[in-house]
Amino acid sequence: MKQRPSFPAKLAPSAVKAVPVAPKPSGTPTLSALARPQGLGMDSVAVRMRMVELLRKQGVSDEAVLGAMGTVERHRFVDSALVNQAYEDTSLPIGLGQTISKPGVVARMLELLRNGASAPLGRVLEIGTGCGYQAAVLSKIAHEVYSVERLRGLHDKARENLRNLRVHNLHLLFGDGMLGYAKGAPYAGIIAAAGGEALPQQWIDQLAMGGRLVAPVAGQGPRGTGQCLLVLDKTPQGLRQVLLEAVHFVPLKSGLA
Repeated sequence: MKQRPSFPAKLAPSAVKAVPVAPKPSGTPTLSALARPQGLGMDSVAVRMRMVELLRKQGVSDEAVLGAMGTVERHRFVDSALVNQAYEDTSLPIGLGQTISKPGVVARMLELLRNGASAPLGRVLEIGTGCGYQAAVLSKIAHEVYSVERLRGLHDKARENLRNLRVHNLHLLFGDGMLGYAKGAPYAGIIAAAGGEALPQQWIDQLAMGGRLVAPVAGQGPRGTGQCLLVLDKTPQGLRQVLLEAVHFVPLKSGLA
């Protein structure tokens, strides 16, 4: 059994290789705006259940994902000035030029990552912790989660946001996400919250055989612009890649800041 890394861990930079992908875009419905029910506090279960029902109408059907989305309180991961928008279908700024993804995008990517599994995922790697919201949701649908953030300010913010939740199966790592985290590999799933023009070879190497990677990739939209959602499966026959709908994420970058 592999020994868990100390908390928090810091990754050392090294060279990165990449594997390009080919475009295959398609459409998907968007989640309608989420109105705050009158007379209910943001910590009310009813507010989150309303969001879950709208996710269901959008087409999300994985009950494990819906249950996790209904459990984690998104408003606790945004700045106080934005709390009233926490359950709207919108990305919100979290500082340092980064955002928290829309609820619909989070649910969509997690459903793709689970791929209809009847049991929780094993070990999962998240690239880009951000404010910690998606990591918290991931902890509900996986046995163990490693989440890497390259920006010290966001790493510290995520630690603070998650401190009182006492999520024992979640490890927050300060390091270069383009390198993945080899000490925790192999991973049943890898999910990224930033998009580059290609996937770092380290991610593919650290994905377990039979595992799945979900990430945005840049330069796959019309005329080579924009981003699309990529699903990559690692099989004994090789890598199987499918490009889905257009998405918008912050750029994938290397190094620490």
